[in-house]
Amino acid sequence: MLDIKFIRENLDIVKAGAKKKHIDIDLDRLVALDGERKEKLTAVEEKKARQNKVSEEIAHADDARKQELIAEMQVVKGEIQSAEEELKKVMEEWQALMLQVPQVPDMSVPDGKDDEDNKEIKTWGEKTSFPFEAKSHVDIMVQHDMADFERGTKVHGFRGYYLKNEGALLSWAIWNYAQKFFLEKGFSPMIPPTIVRKENLYGTGHLPNEADDVYHTQDGDYLIGTAEIPTMGYYSDEVLPKESFPIKHLSFSPCYRREAGSHGKDTKGLIRVHEFYKLEQVVLCEASHEESVKHHEWLNRNTEEFIESLGIPYHTVLNCGGDLGQGQVKKYDIELWVPGEEKYREISSASYFHDFQTRRFNIRYRDAEGTLRYAHSLNCTAIPTPRILVSLIENFQQEDGSIKIPEVLVPYFGKEKIG
Repeated sequence: MLDIKFIRENLDIVKAGAKKKHIDIDLDRLVALDGERKEKLTAVEEKKARQNKVSEEIAHADDARKQELIAEMQVVKGEIQSAEEELKKVMEEWQALMLQVPQVPDMSVPDGKDDEDNKEIKTWGEKTSFPFEAKSHVDIMVQHDMADFERGTKVHGFRGYYLKNEGALLSWAIWNYAQKFFLEKGFSPMIPPTIVRKENLYGTGHLPNEADDVYHTQDGDYLIGTAEIPTMGYYSDEVLPKESFPIKHLSFSPCYRREAGSHGKDTKGLIRVHEFYKLEQVVLCEASHEESVKHHEWLNRNTEEFIESLGIPYHTVLNCGGDLGQGQVKKYDIELWVPGEEKYREISSASYFHDFQTRRFNIRYRDAEGTLRYAHSLNCTAIPTPRILVSLIENFQQEDGSIKIPEVLVPYFGKEKIG
């Protein structure tokens, strides 16, 4: 959420940011509503001040005057009730619009409508090719009894899957290796709740705009699509010591996404599933653009280094305006080479938000002068499973049908190949 004062004073900049993100919002209406909000709030406060004054006069008035003041009090109470109802209507529309105002993207963010317009900024490794007829991860995993997609669909429904035998063990090996790799970067480990109150998704900016992609319960709670949500909620309504920054968490959780609107995409395999596991890097830092940029580059590089240690070819892209979320100032995506499709597929996103999320969560600290300020927040995927298995298995398949295990995973997996 942006500060309404910032919006009013930088209206053209905020409009340009919304246009760059291809977000349609009537900011002129918001500014007009803010004027109404202020007027009606002032009217309510003035009437309440009058009510307090009349109450004080009643306490010291004689009987005749007291009756007059009581009658006046009834009139004022009615006026307050009417004014508060008017204020409530304006506030509801004002708050709804405020929740839709996008964060202004960084100047370095390229123009573009969607992920097709993202800008490649780095490549690593040679795109894997084979002197034999390569197989898809689906065929390989079924061949080695590492996954069961038919029974997954029978039990879960569309996009269901079972990981089994070496498929399950390989996932555990990745989790354990990733835990060691990222904790050595100085993160604090966390396993957060995966069922959270709705306000936490508003806090991170996943609501209201991603409502169709979120699972929720009959009690009005929500299932998370990323551990970023409860990790940020952990600090809501707190004033944190400045000395504690940067706060760095490595959070592990199951994740759930409906994948609404993508029923015709990636209908087979492990690229796009409804439930998965993810290690997420989350950082809170001082309210400094330079600090945010520094941590953003560091977070993204952490995941690049992890992928490089596995030996999987990848490229990194700078996301265009139309491929940024509502709260993101800037985002990188890391995409891994998938030989079966002969294309790169996303495995990680690294984003920074300035105070967009912390303002919603009310996460603050006192700066060196003692002034309360909203912290800055960032997050980056460390690694998701089972999606990482797609590139790993396809890139490391061998001509004899076996799968070579990356050297760094061997101590966690227990052997050098499958099959």
